[in-house]
Amino acid sequence: MTEQRKLPEPPKTLLERAESMFGLGGYSPAPVPKDLKQPVNRRPKRATPKGKPVEQAEAGSEPVYEDVEFSGTVHEVDRECLARHGLIQPEGQVTALLEEFRIVKRQVLASVRKAQEGSHGALAQRVLVCSPHPDEGKSYCAANLALAMAAEKDSEVLLVDADFAKPSLLKMLGLPKGPGFMDILARDDLKVEDCVIATDIAGLYVLPAGNHTTQDSEYLASHRTAEVLDRLTRAAPGRIVIFDSPPALAASPAAELANHVGQAIVVARADRTGQSALEDALTLLSACPDLKLLLNAAHFSPSGRRFGAYYGEGE
Repeated sequence: MTEQRKLPEPPKTLLERAESMFGLGGYSPAPVPKDLKQPVNRRPKRATPKGKPVEQAEAGSEPVYEDVEFSGTVHEVDRECLARHGLIQPEGQVTALLEEFRIVKRQVLASVRKAQEGSHGALAQRVLVCSPHPDEGKSYCAANLALAMAAEKDSEVLLVDADFAKPSLLKMLGLPKGPGFMDILARDDLKVEDCVIATDIAGLYVLPAGNHTTQDSEYLASHRTAEVLDRLTRAAPGRIVIFDSPPALAASPAAELANHVGQAIVVARADRTGQSALEDALTLLSACPDLKLLLNAAHFSPSGRRFGAYYGEGE
């Protein structure tokens, strides 16, 4: 018969011996708190008055950009003012002017998409329209570019009058005066979306120049400018912001704005702008990564191009 004996117990571990000696009452996992601490790489959400979740930035985290909604009040653009200033008529026939600016906007939008795919971020959505000297057609080209771009189905355009000393866009479009870009830069209590004018042209918004100061360049060079522009573009990837700036060789704000845009269109008048002036203006705007030239008031085409006439011809 096989002898059966009680097998010896395995030796106790150091922790088990300590428990038997000091009576620690056994071991159990630490209790898990009901509300865990927020991870450092996440931001808590809070509810806005409208109930929309908005992320709240913590110390050391990236800035948070809320959706910006412009005023619901719609102002009518005066079509007679458009005609008087030779601008595109949104509901009119296809003209040579419209066709020319369709080509211009295609080049601009292609550059926007390319810059967005690169490393330019929100700068890609901002376009500066400038000229070396006054009376070379920069405001005319900025307004027509905005009118042509407003017809796009996948984007909207905000036209900003940044010519603080001699604003002209409101007059060209027949829109009412009000606080604008410079007022927002000079006052922390103003929100940019409250100063934007919504128009009856689908996709077109306008930001007036505001009140001129003796420190326009200094305000543009402040951190407030970057904050305002980031608020406009970072939360709205389909929004294109077009700035009509003062002439580069007549006022310094153009060079300051060049630091905040992804591309600049320098308007040269065919019968007026000299080469040296154009080169000097391009140098002042060199902070912008993408400089383009737009020839204005050209009446001769070596190839015989006649945009607009095709749509008026019968079969």
